[in-house]
Amino acid sequence: MEITRANLADVKELDKLVNSAYRGEDSKKGWTTEAEILDGIRIDEKALEIMLAKPGLTILKVIDGNGKILGTVCLEVEPNELHLGMFAVSPLSQGNGMGKSLLMAAEDHALENNCAKIVISVISTRVELINWYGRHGYLPTGGSIAFDEIEGRFGDPKVEAISLIEMEKVLGD
Repeated sequence: MEITRANLADVKELDKLVNSAYRGEDSKKGWTTEAEILDGIRIDEKALEIMLAKPGLTILKVIDGNGKILGTVCLEVEPNELHLGMFAVSPLSQGNGMGKSLLMAAEDHALENNCAKIVISVISTRVELINWYGRHGYLPTGGSIAFDEIEGRFGDPKVEAISLIEMEKVLGD
């Protein structure tokens, strides 16, 4: 397993990985699925291309010995903080520490870029995911945004009254 920066040559594989980790039948093989709460795709190739061209934004990927992408995370450096998103591990590769390794790489990236904290947004109904981040030092900030205010960006809700809650980890504590 190796963690490196993604590039434009990775777009098709990243698109497939992220969507299979979050939505559809394949996602149900892992514990990070959103298939029961959201319809639609999580990302598309055009959005990935735009992200990869954006200054201050880095997409990390985990590759196996054959170069296959098994995990990814998007890191965007803002003044004094790093925003972490699009965190995905292949459903068939979950539960073996790959997510923890990606999270540690994200924290290293934040420190290298003089960020004092990492900020993430998590779907409010994803209690198991909120708890996973909590075990890694992330705490709810009290901030949230109703999902219908960003509808279309991450998919279409199948359930009512979901929101994204903000969590953060202060680094160096």
